[in-house]
Amino acid sequence: MIEEYLKVPKDRIAVIIGLHGETKKGIERATKTRIEVDSESGDVDLKSDAGNALNFYIALNIIKAIARGFSPEHAFLLKDQDNYLEIIDLVELLGKSEKLIKQKKGRVIGREGKAREEIEKSTGTLISVYGKTVSIIGGFEGIEKARQAIELLLEGAAHDTAKKFLRKESFKKFEL
Repeated sequence: MIEEYLKVPKDRIAVIIGLHGETKKGIERATKTRIEVDSESGDVDLKSDAGNALNFYIALNIIKAIARGFSPEHAFLLKDQDNYLEIIDLVELLGKSEKLIKQKKGRVIGREGKAREEIEKSTGTLISVYGKTVSIIGGFEGIEKARQAIELLLEGAAHDTAKKFLRKESFKKFEL
């Protein structure tokens, strides 16, 4: 038996459960896992048989993605083994200053969401800025490039610098 406990923000519990429990049931069906949710405490208990490790990991990431602000539809993209979830902890990078975290989240989002949209479009990823995290769903290369662009913005680079970084070709094809 594999088991993991997660603490989920209380305002995201209803999203994990879904209307009439449909999101929770959908995760359980798709991944052959069992999910128990305590809506009072925000505790989520995920269980699966030991032979179901890959599906357990997928369910865990779907729940984490929803907890970090993604819609269930976007989180379910993690069922595809070519998609990954990366969570950037802003406290780890910036320290505990609420003011600084709020300011840097604003830089990642940009005016009217344009910075986040540019990163998503250029990298083929989805980005959620929620709480004290910035999370990314996408393929390996897209996540890597999105993370680097986000880190540029968090370090204070101009939005134009991040755009130029996104537009440059990050790898060259080998000719044989």
